[in-house]
Amino acid sequence: MDLINLIWTNGLSFIFILSVIVFGHELGHYVIARWNGVRVEIFSIGFGPELFGWDSANGTRWKVSLLPLGGYVKMFGDADASSKPGEDVPQMSPEDRAVSFHHKPLGQRTAIILGGPLANFVLAIIILACMFATVGQRITPADISIVQPDSPAEAAGMMPGDRIIGIDGQAIDRFEALQMIVRASAGEPLNFTVLRDGAEIELVIVPRMVEVTDRFGNVREFGQIGIGREGVEFVRLDPLVAIWAAVEETWYLSAATLEALGQIIAGTRGSDELGGPILIAQVSGQVAEDGLIAVFWFMALLSINLGLINLFPIPMLDGGHLLFYVFEAIRGRPLSERAQEYGFRIGLAMVLTLMIFVTWKDLDRLQVVDFFINLFS
Repeated sequence: MDLINLIWTNGLSFIFILSVIVFGHELGHYVIARWNGVRVEIFSIGFGPELFGWDSANGTRWKVSLLPLGGYVKMFGDADASSKPGEDVPQMSPEDRAVSFHHKPLGQRTAIILGGPLANFVLAIIILACMFATVGQRITPADISIVQPDSPAEAAGMMPGDRIIGIDGQAIDRFEALQMIVRASAGEPLNFTVLRDGAEIELVIVPRMVEVTDRFGNVREFGQIGIGREGVEFVRLDPLVAIWAAVEETWYLSAATLEALGQIIAGTRGSDELGGPILIAQVSGQVAEDGLIAVFWFMALLSINLGLINLFPIPMLDGGHLLFYVFEAIRGRPLSERAQEYGFRIGLAMVLTLMIFVTWKDLDRLQVVDFFINLFS
């Protein structure tokens, strides 16, 4: 069965990739907490029972736990891994208050919470910069070498050798940006600005909805105009240039991810692209087969996604804590314990609902649901 094969074949790749990303995220919290004089009691990769660990000289318990689906840093004064204040916080001695997270000024607490997501972006930049300086940066200008017969592009007059430089007034400098717009615009007329023999021409093309089965057997629907380019170019960059290019790439991938999520929420893009731990494991195994470059690229992309998700203003996530701090800054005092408790409950319900939804879609992709239905029918 595909699910069993997934676990055995892709499990190690999944654990490695996710553990590196989670470690980077939690290290961001840890480092800034220590810089601000907060005692860190636990640094855990994974949740649940401890598999192994050790105590550092500063009193932190570093450990690896059973469930490799995240991690946490428990600071002094926290009630649990969600960083809610413990019951003893109001009665702490002056010595304990000095090292308690919840007694630090608002600015320091904000910096500590921001440390995790920012570390994910830094990790992505480091990975991409190393790739650009060694293997090279993938350059894919939006020049066209293939125009499929009977396609919307051919019908509109597009020809091999054309270079697309704009769509609906938006500048296009890479083929990936072109793909993203076209995929989300099935049935909608798009105004293309094309460079042909040194002259700019305008073409109106309506992307056609197509149904494609990807390498994992998932059926996806998206817009297509019937063009392609041949070959992939890699250009090695000097270290300083590679760092700046990695920053730009991280910004581009972040913007593209947020735009895709916005389209899903607005209903203009299907939710088939959403996935949970099973899909991540599936993709991890596939990129491991494709080689180290694919692994590190996927790791950078996943790190960016984790950083973005954690900034969403949902209690239980870093963005939820930041939302509470915004209210604290406006009111001049923290929200009541009751309000925070309700917030955490709502946040937990939202996170669990999302996890159930994406896991159900993962199982549906693997036809696990159909298997059990057929088993008992």
